Amino acid sequence: MDIPRFSIFVVLAILMVTSCDYQQKAEQQAYLGLNKKDFQTVVQGDAIDLYILRNANGIEAAITNYGARLVSLLVPDREGKLLDVVLGFDNIADYLAQPSSFGATMGRVTNRIGYGKFALDGDTIRLSKNNGKHTIHGGDEGWRQQVFNAEQPNDSTLVLSYRSPDGESGFPGTVNVKVTYTLTATNALTINYNAKTDKKTVINMTNHSFFNLSGNPERSIMDNLLYVNANSFTPIDSTLIPTGEIQSVKGTPFDFTTPISIADGLARDSLNKQLQYAEGLDLNFVLNTAGNATAPAARLYEPTSGIALAVYTNEPGIQVYTANTMNPAQKGKGGHPFRKHTAVCLETQHFPDAPNKPQWPSIVLEPGDVYHSTCIYKFTLGRTE
Repeated sequence: MDIPRFSIFVVLAILMVTSCDYQQKAEQQAYLGLNKKDFQTVVQGDAIDLYILRNANGIEAAITNYGARLVSLLVPDREGKLLDVVLGFDNIADYLAQPSSFGATMGRVTNRIGYGKFALDGDTIRLSKNNGKHTIHGGDEGWRQQVFNAEQPNDSTLVLSYRSPDGESGFPGTVNVKVTYTLTATNALTINYNAKTDKKTVINMTNHSFFNLSGNPERSIMDNLLYVNANSFTPIDSTLIPTGEIQSVKGTPFDFTTPISIADGLARDSLNKQLQYAEGLDLNFVLNTAGNATAPAARLYEPTSGIALAVYTNEPGIQVYTANTMNPAQKGKGGHPFRKHTAVCLETQHFPDAPNKPQWPSIVLEPGDVYHSTCIYKFTLGRTE
């Protein structure tokens, strides 16, 4: 029986539309269990979206230009199963409704500035206070709450840029900042930060991803093996502001110069005031690497998945935080509640409260100079000493 030519065209058209629709839906759902549409919105006139980086080994990183933040990171375990190893939300609405640091780019100054003020050329710079008496992670208008412009030149690179106006959160100078995420063929997520200012200011950037290498966001990280390439740390007071001292890690719960489980390390002196102040680890370590980004600053190994994470940086310090204040009333990706001690943050940085500690490496940026910082998160399988 002959089929009318018109009918053939209709069938072909239906098949093509169905195929395209199926491909589009599959692509939307393929992003680490995320739906791209759940991240597409407009905030104060700026468009927000979700961007995907991939490499040939199956690793995928999902990044939103809201806060230039890492939303999800898929890494293969020892069985070859892909696991999401960072905590966060699975839609932009939750990021907007529940302000957080999950995966975000921190600026203009990460970590704490004591009492929300510092001196610069004889003037007292006063900042917005958003951490009790102090300023943390850039204040009320910190960059974790800002929308960056996004350009994706290829499947493995995303360039995010932002113009921070003079006076934002109280900081002087208009700063143009660029954050470049690159997913390499060797399973490293490299983050490069660059910034310029038109007026003398301070800048200290980092990424605030919460890592759980088991892929189970409710599993404790206390059995993870931790190595930190640091012989000293900067102690804190009861409000978590550095005292200005630098102390040796020897004989303290903070000696991770040999890999040891976090639980065993902290158990060496569970009554240590630094631990009690923070309810776990929340300290800046003074790295031995002297700015050498080819030497490991820290390593983390998760025994159930076999995934290991090594951190490299040109920064003098790294903040190690064990998610001590997570709120189980909040739920993240997949409806999982956020629980205490279910993640480790490894934040490469200059030291906290540096503007008030002239004896420490300076974070002052002058007009005409370029701020540059590098953080590399590299994933492998198995323990490495």
